[in-house]
This record gives sequence, structure tokens and C-alpha cells, in this order.
Amino acid sequence: MHNHDHDADAHSLIAEDPELSFYAKRAAAIEALLIEKGMVTADNIRRRIEIMDSRTPAVGAQVVAKAWVDPDFRTRLLANAKAAVAELDIEVESPNLVAVENTVGIHNVIVCTLCSCYPTVLLGASPGWYKSLEYRARVVVDARGVLREFGLELDEEVQVRVYDSTAEMRYIVIPQRPDGTEHMSEEELAALITRDSMIGVARARTPAGEMES
Repeated sequence: MHNHDHDADAHSLIAEDPELSFYAKRAAAIEALLIEKGMVTADNIRRRIEIMDSRTPAVGAQVVAKAWVDPDFRTRLLANAKAAVAELDIEVESPNLVAVENTVGIHNVIVCTLCSCYPTVLLGASPGWYKSLEYRARVVVDARGVLREFGLELDEEVQVRVYDSTAEMRYIVIPQRPDGTEHMSEEELAALITRDSMIGVARARTPAGEMES
């Protein structure tokens, strides 16, 4: 592994580690060169890594839970998601963020057909299947079939909408609030909201903690 020296800018090259992949070695060499040229510092990189590591689906779950309990916030989120999440001190780096809401008659699912664009600030690191060619190619032509493979069976009358993310546009799904949660606190509700439900390949958990299908 490559351990960052938090007390100095001097880095040993990751390329010297035989266990790392070609791309990891290449990234390490570029990192070392940028530090050598004074364009970045080891501390800059360390702090950036810490920010990336702090991004988890709990951030997006906080947003969804607030939308569930606060109708005014929900309205603002649907109208301008980037501005709405900024109210919670969440800064989205992509130029545009759109929140799409699942309802009784509409189910939304997110994909990036070109690569793996994804709202990491809200959902944390993207899962491997999201980046796979199979998911990216199939969900746009057979969304119901793909969702079925995730264990999500939708009634025929439910309209499925697929949203294609780009470098300029990211999406987050607001899953339907489960029945029987009327008296739960915002914090308790957030525990029911998973990464997959905010991508759209699952529903939010039931109060008992089991995934609906």
C-alpha cells in the first residue's frame, strides 16, 4: 500500500509497489510529478482523500429523509436540487443536480451510459455494477428486467423512467416513503434509505429493516 507522509511533501513512488495495477502506478507517478513541480502538496492530496472517504450514502439519506418530513424542502429539492442540498451544507460539485421522485405510478432509475457519472457527494463511491457495461447497456432497453434481477418487481401499470447521468448532470432518486413510518423521526427514517434506493434499483427498507421486493 501507499502511505501518505502527512508531515512532509516527499512521497515514495507508488510505482515501486509491485502489487499495484498499471493505472495505480501511473496515477502515483503523476502525483509524484505534480508534487515535485510544486503544483500540489501531499497535504492537499491527503485532505482531498479524506473528503472523498467521508462521502457515504448517509449524506443522501439525510436529504431524502428531510424531503419525506418537510414538504417545503421537498418542493425546493424537486425544483432546484443543488440549491436545496446546499441548505444542508452539502456542496455538489457537478454543475447540475436533479432530484426525481418515485410515486405510486412512476419509478425512476439512474444510469450513466457513457461511463460512470454519479453523485458521489450524496451516495458515496459508486458500486461496481453501476459502472459495468452490462448495467449501462441493458437498463436503458430493459429497465424492468434489470430491476427484476435486483429483486425489484414492479406492477405493469407503473411507468419506469431511466435518467442518463453526464458530467454536467447528476441525479438522485427520492424513493417512496414506506408505509408505517408516520411516527418515525427524521433520523430513524434516514436509516431506511439505502444507496440502491437512491439509484432506483431498490425500494427503501421497511421499518422492520427488510428490503421490499
